[in-house]
Amino acid sequence: QVQLVESGGGLVQAGGSLRLSCAASGRTAYNYAMGWFRQAPGKEREFVATITASGGNTYYADSVKGRFTISRDNGKNTVYLQMNSLKPEDTAVYYCAARNRKVVGSTRSSEYDLWGQGTQVTVSS
Repeated sequence: QVQLVESGGGLVQAGGSLRLSCAASGRTAYNYAMGWFRQAPGKEREFVATITASGGNTYYADSVKGRFTISRDNGKNTVYLQMNSLKPEDTAVYYCAARNRKVVGSTRSSEYDLWGQGTQVTVSS
């Protein structure tokens, strides 16, 4: 069973950058498509970005396109989310997720089997 652990969250001023990491432990996760989601207080969890198992293809929510970059290093069993030009509306708990034995990602949270515990990102104005 793969376990996911996020790190890299914190407090940053608007316009700043953060890089989130999601480390997979246990069995290797190289054949898992991965995604990042976020949930702000009082709001539903929303899709942020996804990457195929090989890392060859990515897809982003319109709200983060051009500012966020998802990538992965399968040798390190780690997925990253580089977040630039952060805005106060990016404030949320960010979760990484894995699709068990699926090479293609999804924008739907219900299609992910494994979740990390989340990491808080707070962007001040």
